[in-house]
Amino acid sequence: MYSICYFKCQFYAFSKGKLSENLRGRPYDLGLDEIAGRVREAWERGATEVCMQGGIHPSYTGATYLSICRAVKKAAPGIHVHAFSPLEVFQGAKTLGVSIVDFLAELKGAGLGMLPGTAAEILDDEVRAVLCPDKINTAQWLEVMGTAHRAGLRSTATVMFGHIDRYDHWTRHIMRIRDLQSETGGFTEFVPLPFVHMEAPIYLKGRSRRGPTFRETVLMHAVARLSLHERIANVQVSWVKLGEAGIRACLKAGVNDLGGTLMDETISRSAGASHGHEMTPQAMEALILGAGRVPRLRTTLYTDASSERRSAAFCAAARRKEVFVEHSFG
Repeated sequence: MYSICYFKCQFYAFSKGKLSENLRGRPYDLGLDEIAGRVREAWERGATEVCMQGGIHPSYTGATYLSICRAVKKAAPGIHVHAFSPLEVFQGAKTLGVSIVDFLAELKGAGLGMLPGTAAEILDDEVRAVLCPDKINTAQWLEVMGTAHRAGLRSTATVMFGHIDRYDHWTRHIMRIRDLQSETGGFTEFVPLPFVHMEAPIYLKGRSRRGPTFRETVLMHAVARLSLHERIANVQVSWVKLGEAGIRACLKAGVNDLGGTLMDETISRSAGASHGHEMTPQAMEALILGAGRVPRLRTTLYTDASSERRSAAFCAAARRKEVFVEHSFG
């Protein structure tokens, strides 16, 4: 939606302010008409979901997020709206002077279907004090997610690892996700996100690692599968960050989900990743079959996508738009 943020996270090369045009492009802020146009095109291409998130725009309020939801549902009533991190929800409620539960109810009424589990980074305040000191803290992130789950909104869960964190931080993060899942059952999948260092401010200042090693990345997926067993059924690999070689390795380590066929990814590529361009459904299925698994086109909530959506997705011409058509497999 936009790449403007007044928070000062030390890992986002994606977020742009007026003085950061050297970091992979000028700032952008998509208007409602542009968002609606992209959503309509996404639906025509077979998308089942539109995923929207950004930084904390200084002029955005909770009313802005509500307007975005309404614009999306008007453009494509059948599409699932997967939008707004716990940070955006927290800030949106604050700008309107309402409680988180009331703001989530308004968002749900405007068409919101699910929250992305981003803005989590590492759910440990020792790390957050350095990595993202002005963001919501661990308790606030968990509060928003728990409130959303109890309001009938599902969400993903993520971990962004391999920067200034240690293994004990990773353990605390996974245990906090597991504990909340035991209480609410609201997480649909767990998504490890390796830190992409190349353009990240904290790395450029010499204050972080170069991201996790390949072995650590595979182990994170494997440990998540073991630790979250019988609580979160799905562990997703980010092909945007790991590419095909990483996918193949993680398939052997407990992963059962490849996420979406991103049509215009900016967050990882802004940080220096090279895998963020579109992967077609055909390419995803070939990769899954090559690993000896059975592909399944799914919806956001892990039901089978309709034959109409599958036909549209596989027949559509490749264009670059930021939408999802989700895949998982057995």
